[in-house]
Amino acid sequence: MTNPETALLSARGISKQFAGIEVLSDVDLDLMPGEIHALVGENGAGKSTFAKILAGVYRPTRGSLSLNDQHVDITSPIVAQKLGVTLIHQEPISFPDLSVAENLVLGRLNSAPLARIPWQKITRDAQALMALLGVSIDVTKPMRGLSIADQQMVEIARSLASNSRLIIMDEPTAPLTPKEVATLFVIARRLRDEGRTIIFISHRLEEVRALCDRVTVFRDGHKVATERTANLSDSDIIRLMIGRPLKEYMHKQGSIIGEVALKLTNLTLPGKFHDISLAVKKGEIVGLGGLVGAGRTDVAQAIFGIAPAASGAIEVNGKLVKINSPTDAIAHGLAFVPEDRAQSGIFRTLAVEQNITAAIAKRIAPAMFISRFLERRFAQDSVAKLRIRLASLRQPIGELSGGNQQKAILARWLLTDPSILILDEPTRGIDIGVKAEFYDMIGELAAGGRAILLISSELPELLALCDRVLVMSEGRLTADIPRREATQELIMQAAVPRSTHQGVAA
Repeated sequence: MTNPETALLSARGISKQFAGIEVLSDVDLDLMPGEIHALVGENGAGKSTFAKILAGVYRPTRGSLSLNDQHVDITSPIVAQKLGVTLIHQEPISFPDLSVAENLVLGRLNSAPLARIPWQKITRDAQALMALLGVSIDVTKPMRGLSIADQQMVEIARSLASNSRLIIMDEPTAPLTPKEVATLFVIARRLRDEGRTIIFISHRLEEVRALCDRVTVFRDGHKVATERTANLSDSDIIRLMIGRPLKEYMHKQGSIIGEVALKLTNLTLPGKFHDISLAVKKGEIVGLGGLVGAGRTDVAQAIFGIAPAASGAIEVNGKLVKINSPTDAIAHGLAFVPEDRAQSGIFRTLAVEQNITAAIAKRIAPAMFISRFLERRFAQDSVAKLRIRLASLRQPIGELSGGNQQKAILARWLLTDPSILILDEPTRGIDIGVKAEFYDMIGELAAGGRAILLISSELPELLALCDRVLVMSEGRLTADIPRREATQELIMQAAVPRSTHQGVAA
């Protein structure tokens, strides 16, 4: 990291209120040229709000910003982009019906209104950016249909194309494979060596330690520390984040394993997965591991009727069932918390209470009209039970932190009283403190007799919570590992594509 006298960007007294609630209070911070600077803190601590103020998404309630010692008023993302500030959002934001190449040049074409658009050059430049990132994506195809990991890589490519001086990465590695993370780190270090500044927001302390020069810790809307990363241990960072030492927070609660609740036999969807046979019992947490693209989410969506399998059988509590839609799945006692909460989990502009009660229409509208009293009562109970942090039940759910959005999605499905719960990356982008709460909730749900299928890319999570770990590779089950035998090495060996993999029956 270089050590110039003048900061690239200086923030003084930055504060922000939502609905009269102050979520950011008097933050002072200097960002230096040629450094990778981590922002860490629990969900709702204020780090993403601060980043969005720098990127022009929000206007601060009070405070000032200086860029290269010159006062700036960043009134919009367009102004931020012109000043050389780019934000890579935690949830990829794109125009789904435009091509990858078109998304990459949006806002950067300076041609006259009637000038010809240089499509060939745009395509060549886009292909070069994808090659630089080491990603195989057809840039002529529309964004719709890309995996979350590929969407995130396009977002990263867009920031590279803009030649930004300050690049803000908000949980950029959450949907990426280890190989893609390594590629991102190589690119981030090269950008730092070129003199650019990177803000890296992450809940993964091992990534912060591996990549970042300095770290700033937020807690309850306040900046509580800025220090060189090498000077802080993980325990120090966690203590600063939550205000107390954090004891072991991943553990498997005891539960009584009962009869089979969910059974799949030879479930197949050509091009996605083949001959998937597995069983999940009441009170059991079965993990489903594997690399991104292995087919885990496709299996979950097939079980829930989002993209039904072409062949095979599904049994629920010993009875053969046909699930052609989520409505069928809900009727059979299934619930599904999706991986992509921004696109598939929440109704971003609707109120928190409407999001929480979205799956129980008959209970809140017994006379064909929605009872606001019942809607609010169910929502209030869920907010209290799951400790969801918010300003108001009428607050748009898009304003909540990622962890609180995820709690609201879980609350929605718990109101349907499911017997089988499918959780797809339920703790992605969630801080350590909220993860601990989720682990406790998952354990309590299993102890209450629910069958849980847990999809996770975090191996310590699978090892800590699951009774068994199934592994998928290239659309097939390649391992069924009991808890007592499961190790990270065994899971990774089964996850890596090999022509010698054989299917595993439940």
